[in-house]
Amino acid sequence: MKILFLAFWFFMAGITCFAQHKTILISKQDLQDKIRGGWAGQTIGVTFGGPMEFRFQGSFISDYQPISWYDGYLKEAMTNNPGLYDDLYMDLSFVDVFEKNGLDAPTDSFANAYAHAGYMLWHANQAGRYNILHGIKAPMSGHWLNNPHADCIDYQIESDFAGLMSPGMPNVASSISDKIGHIMNYGDGWYGGVYVGAMYALAFTSKNIPFIVSEALKTIPPRSEFYECIHDVLEWHRKYPLNWKSTWFEIQKKWADDIGCPEGVFSPFNIDAKLNAAYVVLGLLYGGGDFGKTLQITTRCGQDADCNPSTAGGILGTVLGYDKIPAYWKMGLAAIEEMDFKYTTMSLRDVYEIGYKHALENISRHGGSIQGSQIRILSEAPVVVRYEKSFPGLFPVAKIPVQWSAEKDAVNFDFEGIGFVLRGDAAPWGSESDFVFHTELYVDGTLVESPELPANYTTRRYELCWKYQLPKGKHQVRLKILNPGREHELKVDEAIIYGDAPIRGMDLNGAGAGKKSLK
Repeated sequence: MKILFLAFWFFMAGITCFAQHKTILISKQDLQDKIRGGWAGQTIGVTFGGPMEFRFQGSFISDYQPISWYDGYLKEAMTNNPGLYDDLYMDLSFVDVFEKNGLDAPTDSFANAYAHAGYMLWHANQAGRYNILHGIKAPMSGHWLNNPHADCIDYQIESDFAGLMSPGMPNVASSISDKIGHIMNYGDGWYGGVYVGAMYALAFTSKNIPFIVSEALKTIPPRSEFYECIHDVLEWHRKYPLNWKSTWFEIQKKWADDIGCPEGVFSPFNIDAKLNAAYVVLGLLYGGGDFGKTLQITTRCGQDADCNPSTAGGILGTVLGYDKIPAYWKMGLAAIEEMDFKYTTMSLRDVYEIGYKHALENISRHGGSIQGSQIRILSEAPVVVRYEKSFPGLFPVAKIPVQWSAEKDAVNFDFEGIGFVLRGDAAPWGSESDFVFHTELYVDGTLVESPELPANYTTRRYELCWKYQLPKGKHQVRLKILNPGREHELKVDEAIIYGDAPIRGMDLNGAGAGKKSLK
């Protein structure tokens, strides 16, 4: 009986293994074409949407408003606005680490590469950089307790490389994202990168857009808000198959409130990963495989209107392949393919070759093989990653002004709640100063940290200070400056206050605006 049971177990295990893996054959030429299409599609998308970045917050871009595209535009943007390409040069920082240190490069190699790079960063990327430079290693550098931007879009916009080097292998892409994505993100912010990486991986083996976006979602835990948001978009697409704006309105009604990012709380600005991923999916679904229509719709959703078409363009570019991206959208592309992205020593032409090399290595080490001009990929059925949630039990309840002490050497404020973030800056735009403010943060009279606040824009702390998980009740905060600088100014903006329950701005009859529910 025992022998029969073991035989049955091995038989069922074989069925499971077979169900999880399927052999895919692709020519070397087609693999190269798709990798080129992925990198080119990103570059085209971010350039197209660049002028619209965060110009439309909480509104879509009307159909009658033109968005420019012309021959020479790509080179003009690459030359005059290199900071637009943070999607790309962050990607390339990680690709370069793989190239120099191999596919088993440790997390610290990736963290240090971008933390010490010369380019400017924002939100979760910059918060993660500051943490790395001050001894907080991944994954804690991206954790919400150390990073108020944990759910922001950052890893989502730079995870393309993980999928492009994992053709047909979404779980391999997820493992790469686990290693690198937690440097700057956590929870829904990390899920954005996992999801995008999975869509890229599946774009090598399917041309069916609805299948790609729904199948990739199987990597995300169903109880997460990220999963729920993207699942909603799929359902709304079925309900309104011909009108993307109807789905856009549904997204706004349910998912437009930001909880974590201090800039997005009580503001139409929203750089949250799941909201912007919803726009990517909306563009892919309603674009119907048409490259131009996909870019147009994704961009016109607003908010991060350069990064989102970059992601959608890269995924669709992988599906189509470089050669089938319409010539209209490749106008001027040849002129920039030899140009290094600023802050890097890598061009599109370089990453076409290096990305292909890394994909072949990854295919070989995960059960595939290269036989002449044919490549055999052991493709994977997506597997869900672990559950994470940022800012559990935290709800924004107020935005309050802050005050300097009479001596102008400290910032003081009182609040009632369970947490706060103090917004402000010590580093003016573009500052390269070596000056560092040395400070002490006291909460209720107790020293809780001694943050350094660099006046250098590249190494700045994105928020001055924050503290979550405080006991419910009244609190006093004091940020003491130990070395006020005559030539340097520490600016303070406001404090975001968190409670343990959401505020109720309006009851069902439209009354009660401004009332709080802090039970």
